[in-house]
Amino acid sequence: MERFKFPSEEWIKAYKEELNKNEAYAEAAKDWEGDFLFIVTPDEGLEKEMVFYVDLWHGKCREAYMLPSREAKTAEFVYEGPYSNWKKLIMGQLDPIQSLLMRKFKLKGNMAKIMRYTKAASELVKTASKVPTEFI
Repeated sequence: MERFKFPSEEWIKAYKEELNKNEAYAEAAKDWEGDFLFIVTPDEGLEKEMVFYVDLWHGKCREAYMLPSREAKTAEFVYEGPYSNWKKLIMGQLDPIQSLLMRKFKLKGNMAKIMRYTKAASELVKTASKVPTEFI
């Protein structure tokens, strides 16, 4: 089975495919409209910041790709954390909302909107754990 290096363009494309197959996510996010920058900050062998853009619309992922920098595009939300925490998140060892409360990740954007969609946030993370991932 092919494995995708995280973070990479191939990984985010595989993630988009998995997300668009996830019925539980589609249902939980059927009214969601909003896009994200997912920012992976350097630590544990990752030498430079990596940025993903993810456009989520009514239970589907319309676009997902890497950006050259956090300044390259604006999004409604920015979810940011160190590589080591992204690794734990993808492996299912961290919850996306609890991680914010524990300050393992930072969120810029409307927290009240996010809190209305905690099931969708949980499915976003569960989907990431379905991508065959290889870490640095």
